[in-house]
Amino acid sequence: MKVLIIEDNEELANSIQRFLTHEGYICELSYTCEEAREKLTLYSYDCIILDIMLPDGNGLQLLKFIREAKIQSSILIASAKNALDDKIEGLEGGADDYITKPFHLAELHARLRAIYRRKKLNGGHLVEFNEISLDTDKMETAVNGSALELTRKEFDLLLYFMVNKNRVLSRQSIATHLWGDYTDSLDNFDFVYQHLKNLRKKIAAAGGTDYIDTVYGLGYKFNTAKK
Repeated sequence: MKVLIIEDNEELANSIQRFLTHEGYICELSYTCEEAREKLTLYSYDCIILDIMLPDGNGLQLLKFIREAKIQSSILIASAKNALDDKIEGLEGGADDYITKPFHLAELHARLRAIYRRKKLNGGHLVEFNEISLDTDKMETAVNGSALELTRKEFDLLLYFMVNKNRVLSRQSIATHLWGDYTDSLDNFDFVYQHLKNLRKKIAAAGGTDYIDTVYGLGYKFNTAKK
């Protein structure tokens, strides 16, 4: 999962980033509304952790911008404010959940996972298509019922394709989703091809179908029409 942390308390922001990075997330930081708007305009995120009180604006206004711009990221508001009006305004404004500071990082993580399951996995933790099955809780993959050993990046890559079936994903979007926004400055994305090559080889060796098509000049697609 790729997460944008919008939080002006640098110590807290860095703590959240370290914790989630250890859990395998890709995390980017913004300390102001202006920084956040720029990142949200340039990049996409699975989830946004949004503070209400920011030095150059109100997080609820940023929430309004996100929804008006039709940005599809899930939003978890994290704020010291615990007034009922703020919670109601945030949730009615399009936030998916609300957590009040101070909070345990483990609870924050649990809420992120719950949001992701609701919005991307229909509330469950299993992602399945034909003979391929992913368990996002246990980080396990199976082909035809037999365990398939994947690296963390290979697992995340396969999950990214399976929740975006039949959509063309550019090499740049794959790179930024799995390795972070710094990849935007790279000259090429050959490492994406290498990870894809390894993933395809492992699935084929396990007797699975290679559903990932190369769309020349554009990127790759998980093609459900394949037999």
